[in-house]
Amino acid sequence: MKFEELKIFLDEKADRYNQPEFIEYDPIQIPHRFSLQQDIEIAGFLAATISWGNRKAIIKSADKMLDIMGNSPYDFVLNHSEKDLKDIQDKSIHRTFNGEDFIYFIRQFNRIYTDNESLEDLFAVYDTETNFGHAIERFRARFLGTEKHRSHKHVSSPYKNSSTKRIIMFLRWMVRKDKRGVDFGIWENIDPKRLSIPLDVHTGNISRKLGLISRKQNDWKTVEELDLVIRTFDDKDPAKYDFALFGLGVTKELL
Repeated sequence: MKFEELKIFLDEKADRYNQPEFIEYDPIQIPHRFSLQQDIEIAGFLAATISWGNRKAIIKSADKMLDIMGNSPYDFVLNHSEKDLKDIQDKSIHRTFNGEDFIYFIRQFNRIYTDNESLEDLFAVYDTETNFGHAIERFRARFLGTEKHRSHKHVSSPYKNSSTKRIIMFLRWMVRKDKRGVDFGIWENIDPKRLSIPLDVHTGNISRKLGLISRKQNDWKTVEELDLVIRTFDDKDPAKYDFALFGLGVTKELL
């Protein structure tokens, strides 16, 4: 397809899939159960962190975490007891994300929210930066700290050439804002133009099929390659095309 044809095609698909009906079948339904910003952030970050594999299984596992936290994530993060954490230790959460990982995240959230009102403070993007690559690394440094822990593997690093798909997805949820009601747009100090497409098997395969990218790996270099193309379609809201690429991948419309 020529540039204009491809833009029209992707705009139409983004419009089709960026609908409230999308929420019911996606992990974004987890933070949508809350209205308090900190609840949305914590529930969203946890749901995004375990977002690999079957979407139904992801939602079920996220439900389990919310149940453990009494369906009040922020209150639990700030006011849990050591006994509460001990009770989590041996629980199975989601695949390789286990009770020990969950406890670690709760402790890190407690530390972060003691000093910060919002996770947005940890994801600030500098004026000279075009995407979230450096911001994610700064977040990792503050969230994970210096002491090594098995849970560090659950927070991916662009500096290690990971696509950081799950963090990029979480950032889309928090930063992107429109009138469709899917993304939250509660982080008003970060410009959506810095967002990228969460790159996974679905969005990667569709992007290659459409000729948007040439690299075969789903890594950070490919995220940046896709950035360059997608932002020629819409430089103010590039992440809206995540709906188009993901929707085309899930529905197998182009097969």
